[in-house]
Amino acid sequence: MTQVATGGHHVDSGTLLLQASNVTMRFGGLTAVNDVSLNVHAGEIFGLIGPNGAGKTTFFNCLTGLYKPTSGEVRFAGEVLPPQPRLVVRAGMARTFQNIRLFHNMTAIENVMVGMYSRTKTNAIDAIFRLPRHRREELASTERARELLEFVRLVGASDMLSRNLPYGDQRRLEIARALATDPKLLLLDEPTAGMNPQETRQAEELIFKIRDLGLAVLVIEHDMRFIFNLCDRVACLVRGAVLVEGPGSVVQNDPRVIEAYIGSPPEELPEPGPAAEKPAANPGEGNADA
Repeated sequence: MTQVATGGHHVDSGTLLLQASNVTMRFGGLTAVNDVSLNVHAGEIFGLIGPNGAGKTTFFNCLTGLYKPTSGEVRFAGEVLPPQPRLVVRAGMARTFQNIRLFHNMTAIENVMVGMYSRTKTNAIDAIFRLPRHRREELASTERARELLEFVRLVGASDMLSRNLPYGDQRRLEIARALATDPKLLLLDEPTAGMNPQETRQAEELIFKIRDLGLAVLVIEHDMRFIFNLCDRVACLVRGAVLVEGPGSVVQNDPRVIEAYIGSPPEELPEPGPAAEKPAANPGEGNADA
């Protein structure tokens, strides 16, 4: 299963896979991502956190070619990535989305097979006339898709329409489709959003299994317990810029991160002095009964 899931990629742990340098993304006068730099190594789980509107998903879109950064550079395995999603996938980077984007009128196994399209060599003529190359690739794709569904624990759902799957299963199906592209780095955008505690634990176990295959994982998440249990390193984005980066144990206790999420504590109010220190009433302001 390991060979099938990774497509034969063997990358030494510690090898620098993703290098984002001074990435900035502006929309008119709005700076959504501001001079962000980070590195992700092979076999590493890297977390990206930050309050809503911090620019996390926009940064993902810059990495995966959906947006062309206003400035900065994204390198993958030492090569500059062109801002084209198809070429980014072929380079070895795959992603899931904050809002699930499955083909709802296709079965689970068909959704996974779609993810293999970037790696197949069959052309339209092969498919129309069902030439031997098309039949070989179709058989191999079907077998591999079943193994990926088994890997994410959806083997019994292969022939179900994706729209009929429970929410947590749809999340796992989207991950299986991303794995079908044979990535070296998997980007997950809020993979536990909307999940109950049991589904969240299953997602955590699945991500560890993916890492054990030799893949690196870059994950956006708002569930702090999940992210700090999962990740080797974490970066916190605030207003489009990296506030702090480091091991989870360091980041979660950083006062700047706490302030970014819950705000700064109120200033101390001066303690009231004794009643004797209150200013005396002005003459003529005595008791009305006097």
